[in-house]
Amino acid sequence: MSAILDLPEMRARVARWSVADYERFVERGLYEKGFELIRGFIVQKMPKSPLHQTLTELICDRIRGWLSVGYFVRQEGSLRLADSMPEPDVAVVRGRRTDFFNSHPTTAELVIEVAVSSVALDRENASLYAEAGVSEYWIVLAQERQVEVYRQPQDGVYRQKRLYAAGETLACESVPGLSAPLEDWFG
Repeated sequence: MSAILDLPEMRARVARWSVADYERFVERGLYEKGFELIRGFIVQKMPKSPLHQTLTELICDRIRGWLSVGYFVRQEGSLRLADSMPEPDVAVVRGRRTDFFNSHPTTAELVIEVAVSSVALDRENASLYAEAGVSEYWIVLAQERQVEVYRQPQDGVYRQKRLYAAGETLACESVPGLSAPLEDWFG
C-alpha cells in the first residue's frame, strides 16, 4: 500500500491539511486519538512500548521537580506550528497552563521525544521544531541509553548537536534549573 505513494501522480492527489482545517476536524469530534498533523499530512502515531511509556513518565516526573516558576510540562500535548500539530512526548513551555485555555502553544523551550523504534522520524522532526523556534530538542535513544541534544535553532535547522551518554549530566540551556543526571532516567 505504501508503494502507491511513491508514484508522483498519486502523491499529487493526496490531500494536504492546514493547521486550521485540522483544528476544525478535531473540534467537530471527527478526530481519533492516535493521530497528529505533520507537514500537512494526518499521520498515525506509533504505539507506545512499555519502555517508551515508562521512560516518558519518568522524564516528566523528574522535570516537573526541577522546573522553576514560569514553566510547565506537557506530556503528549499538541503544539500548533506553521504546518503541523505534533504531540511530542514531553514539552517544557514558558508560561502558565492557564495561558493556553483557548489555543495550543506555538513553541516550547524544550521538546523531548523518546525513541524506541522511531529514531529516524524523530531526527527528521528536528527541522519541524527548529522552524518553530524550539530552543532545545532532545531525542532519548532508549536502547542506547543516550540522548541526542539539538540546540541553537536558526533558519529551520539546529546549529549544534551533541550526544550525551548514561553517566553524564545533561543541563538544559533554555530552562533555568533543569539539569538531568541521565542515570536518573536510565537507572
